This record gives sequence, structure tokens and C-alpha cells, in this order.
Amino acid sequence: MTSTNISESIPFYDVFGYYEWTLTLADPRTKGWPMVDSPIPTLTGVCIYLFIVWIGPKLMHDRKPFDLTTFLVPYNLAMALLNLYICLQLFIGSTMRRYSYICEPCRQSFHPAELRIVDAVWWYYFSKVLEFSDTFFFILRKKDNQLTFLHVYHHSTMFSFWWIGVKWVPSGSTFLPAMVNSFIHVLMYTYYGLAAVGPHMNKYLWWKKYLTILQLIQFTVAMMLGINGIITGCEFPLWMHYTLIGYMISFILLFGNFYAQAYMQGKPIQQFEINCIDMGAIKKSE
Repeated sequence: MTSTNISESIPFYDVFGYYEWTLTLADPRTKGWPMVDSPIPTLTGVCIYLFIVWIGPKLMHDRKPFDLTTFLVPYNLAMALLNLYICLQLFIGSTMRRYSYICEPCRQSFHPAELRIVDAVWWYYFSKVLEFSDTFFFILRKKDNQLTFLHVYHHSTMFSFWWIGVKWVPSGSTFLPAMVNSFIHVLMYTYYGLAAVGPHMNKYLWWKKYLTILQLIQFTVAMMLGINGIITGCEFPLWMHYTLIGYMISFILLFGNFYAQAYMQGKPIQQFEINCIDMGAIKKSE
């Protein structure tokens, strides 16, 4: 059987061939980096994550919830510090290279400042697998009502999409959403670290809903930048612009729905937690 016949009889052959072709376009700067060369580690991580989301509540059904108070404070602190490091590295590197916040091509440069950005984008990608712990803590504490579609969708897709980013476009305009989101995560993990300390911290935690507002602003601006990139012909991969726009629309709809239910309809906030570690401090104060 000729190769042409194989291609016609087995569509997967064409798909795999296309994937091999895309590998020739991969950014050489991240070649050989942990979990980057192959999609298998990322896909395996997502599959394990989804399996735990499915099996975890079943295993915990007849068990008492774990008290993770002493662990959650250092966890949230560590995640806040990691995101602060990522945000600063991206800001410093992009400033040194005089990056445009509107459109910045991915030039595959080995300039030290560019490599600083590439390294920070990899850490941002890696942080997404660490954030799976948010979900696992919900399961161990039997907070099953926190395992919303938005929560699971957000965690599983961010890890997947940022593998694509770190493999093909780990610099250029990629830096901005990673930098802004890392900054927001600094605030978010700081908030939940403080909440984990105890109910006496509640008086300092009045700014919770503004985190969601910041996220919605972030998604909206990112979508607008993607649209602008297409209109103006920004020298950044076109497929990345369309992917960004579609992904941001999904977040605007889902996070917008969360905000409306949590803050505009008077429903209990703890029923709609999506991306955080809540220690019940808010509930105790209501």
C-alpha cells in the first residue's frame, strides 16, 4: 500500500503529519525544557486532574473532611510569592526590551531579557499544574459545591493552553496576559492566605468581589487586544489571536455569570467560589 493510500484510509495519519509539521514551527528556546517537548505530560496531568475531580468526592463521601488549616496558609503564601516572581520577571524583561502592550511579535531572540521572559512564561505554565491543588483541597475538605463547571474548566484548560503558549510563542505579546494574570493571582492568594489565618481577619477582607471585577476587566481587555491584533495585522500568530478571543469570551461569560449570581442576586457567596481556598471565615461572619 502506498503512502497516499495510507493517508486516504487512515485520517489520523494526516493529523499526525500535521502535528509533526507544527513541531518544526516550535520555539527553539524552550526545546528540551521540562514537560515542553511532548504534549503527553500536560494531557496526562489534565486527565489525572479530571479523574480526581470525578473520583475524589466519591471516595470522600463517607469520610470526615480534613482540617487543612495549618497547610493552607503556607500554600497560599507560596503561590502568592511564585506569582509575584513571575509578574516581576515579565515586567522587568518586557521593560528592558521595550515591549509594546498593544502588539509585540515573538521574534525567538536569545537576548538575556528575552530569555528572562521565556523562563517566566514557563514558570507561569508550571504554576497551572500547582494550582490543581486548589481543587484537591476542596475535595479533601468536602467542599463539593465548589467544584463548579467554571472552576474545573478554568484549571484544566489553563494548563493545556499555556503548554501551547510556552512551546510555540513563549515571548512577544504572550507576556501581557501572563503578567496581568500573575498580578491578580498575587492578590487572590494573598486574600485567601489571610482568610485562612482565621475569622478575625474578616474585617480586612472587604475587597473580595473586586478580584472578580479585575478578572473580568482582564478578560475583556485581552479580548479587545486580540481583535485589534487581527484588524491591524499584528505580527503575532493569527491562530493565537483567534484562540485568545474565543477563550476570553468563554471566561467573560462564565465569570460574568459567577459575578451576577454571587454579588447581584443575593445568593451565598460560598456556593460560587471558583478559584480560591476559602476557610469558611466568610461564612462564619455572615
